Amino acid sequence: MSKEKALISYMKRFSVHHGYVSMSDLKKKGFHTSEIKNLLDNGKLEKIKMGLYRLSDFPEVPESKLSFIDISQSVKNGVICLFSALDYHNLTTFNPSEIYVAIPRDSKPPKINYPPAKFFYFSENNYALGVQEIFTKYGTVRIYDKEKSICDIFRYKDKIGEDLAVEALKMYLKTKNFNIQKLLQYAEICRVKKILSDYIKVILS
Repeated sequence: MSKEKALISYMKRFSVHHGYVSMSDLKKKGFHTSEIKNLLDNGKLEKIKMGLYRLSDFPEVPESKLSFIDISQSVKNGVICLFSALDYHNLTTFNPSEIYVAIPRDSKPPKINYPPAKFFYFSENNYALGVQEIFTKYGTVRIYDKEKSICDIFRYKDKIGEDLAVEALKMYLKTKNFNIQKLLQYAEICRVKKILSDYIKVILS
């Protein structure tokens, strides 16, 4: 078996890491930097960030979810937020070209090669609230739930547009399992309870 085939075979067996492998792991198994570079140049391997790789033919994963997994592997304290979270929950018609990611306010700026990402620095209360985990066979994605995503979009309405925030709220209130009590509890912590309450009254009247 060629070294290239051996490397690909080895990575496919890396189920414990959900298809991802680090440069240090590859070197420990006897694969050289030049061999890894050849796979990168041939498009068979993708560089996620410095020292972290995955196979290009990652099977049976929607492109959007695959990007979320890449982020989760690269930025361990990242949480999918704002438009990316709303898009996942089907609460926006806006199609973001970047993955929106929340990280703690005191974090260092992450350095990743792919996918394109925009980072937001959240305070401790806002960062920890409403995080849910999506478990896939390729890894776990941390993302804000529907109610927290609505609150966040209203916190950033002056930067992203109030019309998009209102659209998200309207779509949320049309879902079968909307929870106004939970939404307003989150809104109070996020300091957007007054404006959300006013919009809810108008929309539901």
